This record gives sequence, C-alpha cells and structure tokens, in this order.
Amino acid sequence: MEKQKKIKVQETEIHLYAIEANDFFSITDIAKRFNAESPADVIANWMRNKDTVEFLGTWEMLNNLDFKLLEFEEFKIAAGANRFVLSPTKWVASTNAIGIRTKSGRHGGGTFAHKDIAMAFCYWLSPTFQLYIIKEFQRLKEEEAKLLNLEWDVKRIMAKASYPIHTEAVRQHLIPPKIVRTKLEGLYFANEADLLNVALFGMTAKDWKLQNPELKGNLRDHATHEQLLVLSLLQGLNAKLMEWGSDAQQRLELLNKAAIEWIEVVLNSGSLRELPGEQKKLT
Repeated sequence: MEKQKKIKVQETEIHLYAIEANDFFSITDIAKRFNAESPADVIANWMRNKDTVEFLGTWEMLNNLDFKLLEFEEFKIAAGANRFVLSPTKWVASTNAIGIRTKSGRHGGGTFAHKDIAMAFCYWLSPTFQLYIIKEFQRLKEEEAKLLNLEWDVKRIMAKASYPIHTEAVRQHLIPPKIVRTKLEGLYFANEADLLNVALFGMTAKDWKLQNPELKGNLRDHATHEQLLVLSLLQGLNAKLMEWGSDAQQRLELLNKAAIEWIEVVLNSGSLRELPGEQKKLT
C-alpha cells in the first residue's frame, strides 16, 4: 500500500511515497532544483556513470532476490563509455530492479528511488543539499513516530475502556460463586480472552507466541489499530451474549461473524478519519 507525503527542503518540494516499510523519494523533484527544464537529463547523466551503475547493482543484490545479474553485468561493462546511456525505465525493465520506480501523472509523477539510492543521488548533485534533506527527513520520521504512538494509544484506550464490562460479565455469568475473587477465576478470564482472540485473530495467545517466539509482548500488542477498535466492540458484545446465556461455541461463532463484518466496515468507513491522526494514516 502506497502513502504519499511531501517534504520541503530549501524551498524545494519533494514528494515521497511510503511503500510498505520503505520510503521512496522523487529524484525528479530533487533534480528540478538543479535543472528545472530538464530533470530527466540530470538523472540520465547520473545513471550513465560507472560508479552509479555499480552502486545500484550492489543495492539490488543486497535487497532484491529477483535481480537479474547477467543484465547488470552488461550495463556495468558498458557504463562510462561515451556512447552509453541508461534511463530509469530501461534499468528497471532490463534488470527487474526494485530500488528505482517510475510513476505517471501530472502531480506527484516522475522517478522515485529508495531512500538509500536517493541519498546517493543527492550526494552526487550536492553534499550540502543532501545534509538538508537528511535533516528534514529525520524531522518527518520523528513526527510520524509520535503520531503513530498517539494513534496506538487511542485504540488501546478504547479496548481497555470496555475491558471492565467484559470482566464483570465473566464474573456474573460464568464463574461459580464459590471461586469468585480466587486465583481460579483467572482461568475463566483467560478462556474468555482467548475466545475473543480466536474470533478476531484466528488463534489463541499461546498459539501466537509459538508462531512468533522472537517478538516481544503478546498478540494484542502487535494488533493493528483497526483490530484493537473491533476488539473493544467484541468485548461489549461478548458481555451481552454471556448475559443472554449463550454457550461458548455459540458466542465464538457470533463473535467471529461480527469481527469479520466490523473489520470490513472499519477498513471502508470514512468515520475513522475523525479520530486523531487517522487522516494521515488512512489516506
């Protein structure tokens, strides 16, 4: 999933795309600062350089299992010659490269490069300008980190808000009176928590831990914002189902059906945009 952003460096507006966990800079925008009339020529001059071709090829070998080495070797041999030319489109089409991408469109179109490659392009153009870009990019990432923490906290708070309702329903409708407030009541709470886990995530907390031994925390710590929001709704629904006398199997089926429907609603609803930070998150 692509998310578009922009930064402004020394009056130069640069488009960025976040593709999964990777940031791509518009090197077309960067090139325009140095040659507003022919930014593509600036990029082509950079790419015909032998050092550039070797750098791009090495980056792909480190990050791209489908990179075509034979085609890369042909470019590396030819690079630097007066007759050698190389465009981003030709590089990607010939080698199956992923570090450089081209996008069409009047607004936000052009050639984009992974941040590692974009920084190398900036250094080739102007080490000074590269430093300004690094500084502005770091500021952007720090703001995003703060925003993500806020968004996660909002969803986490919503899930916790319905937790007391759920636990009280467990005490009232599931735990036999003689073991209320004892250590054994924890078994009932754990069973109900896993009922919700299976309904929403398709697995118990123990199953998740076995599948992800290297991750810290628990299943819910790694839930998406949407899942945490739906979890808060499921806790309230499960409390009502317990009150109405539904058994565990009935509740699991109903909760799973509700989870599927609500996740779809949450993902497709514009109402989430009203929550703090959601405009940047979902656009």
